Amino acid sequence: MARQTTRYPTELELEILKRLWQQGPLSGHAIRDALSPEREVTYQSVMTILGIMEEKGYVKRKKTGGSYLYRASVTEKATSKRMLHDLVARVFHGSAAAAMLNLLETSDLSDEDLSQLREIVNRRNQE
Repeated sequence: MARQTTRYPTELELEILKRLWQQGPLSGHAIRDALSPEREVTYQSVMTILGIMEEKGYVKRKKTGGSYLYRASVTEKATSKRMLHDLVARVFHGSAAAAMLNLLETSDLSDEDLSQLREIVNRRNQE
């Protein structure tokens, strides 16, 4: 029986998805190697997680030669949107404004970042 797709990926699933979004299709060995600078994980663990991710619908695999290549079947934009909406709902009682104000007050933003934010706010005001 296929696993239900969860609302968002686990920490390790997200790390794998990030590598696939950045680098495109990868083998299990290449994924383990890409993870190794930050996380000690065995090849077997990566393959187990990839199997779970395939059941959840996060990745698809294609046989190439003697091995499989894995690619993300969910987009970075859709995944980050779901995760951010969940965070805003749970932590900020659904208030995107409260979340943004918290980020503005607690983050070190460069002048360039602030300029980009002003442009977005001004554009939204003109709509």
